Amino acid sequence: MRLLIMGPQGVGKGTQAALLAEHYGIPAISTGDIFRYNIKNKTELGLEALKYTDKGELVPDELTNRIVKDRLAMDDAKNGWILDGYPRNATQVEALDAMLQELGTPLDKVVALDADHDVLMERIAKRAKEQGRSDDTPDAIAKRLATYASQTAPLLDVYKQRGQLVAIDGVGEINAIQANIVAALDR
Repeated sequence: MRLLIMGPQGVGKGTQAALLAEHYGIPAISTGDIFRYNIKNKTELGLEALKYTDKGELVPDELTNRIVKDRLAMDDAKNGWILDGYPRNATQVEALDAMLQELGTPLDKVVALDADHDVLMERIAKRAKEQGRSDDTPDAIAKRLATYASQTAPLLDVYKQRGQLVAIDGVGEINAIQANIVAALDR
C-alpha cells in the first residue's frame, strides 16, 4: 500500500499515519519529522531548513524533493509507505509522479483529513505547549494554514480526478478516525 495523507496543520496526519503504518506494516514517512531530526542534530540539511521553518516558511521544493526521493528508495519502503507532509504544491505532485514512475511504484490512495479552523488552532496550540516546537508560534501557524489553503488544498482535486482521493473527517476519537480510514481504503 502506497498512500499520501494530506490535510491542514493540526488535523492529525502524523497520528493517523503512525496508526496506519502499524496497521499495514509499512513505514510512515513525514517530511516534517525528517527536517526536525536534521534541525535538532544541526546537520547541513537541518541548518538549511531552519532558515525557513523559524519564519513559518516552507522548505524549498528542490530540497524537499531530494529527501523524499532518497527516503522512498530505501529498503523498508519497497513494499509500501505512507507519506505525510508531501506533496504540498503542484510542482511537488509532478516531482512525486516522476519519482514513483522511476521507482516503478504507483500511488494507491490519498487520504484527506479535514477539520474546522478553530479545532486546528486548538490542537496546534496544545501540541506547541506539549512538544515545545519552535515552529508552532501563532504567526507561523497562521502562515502555514494560509499556505495550505492556497497551495496544498487544491491538490486534492487532482487526486479526486484520478480516482485516488479518500476524504475523512479528522474530528473525533483517534481510533474511530483510523477505523473510518481503513474501512475506506479496504473497499
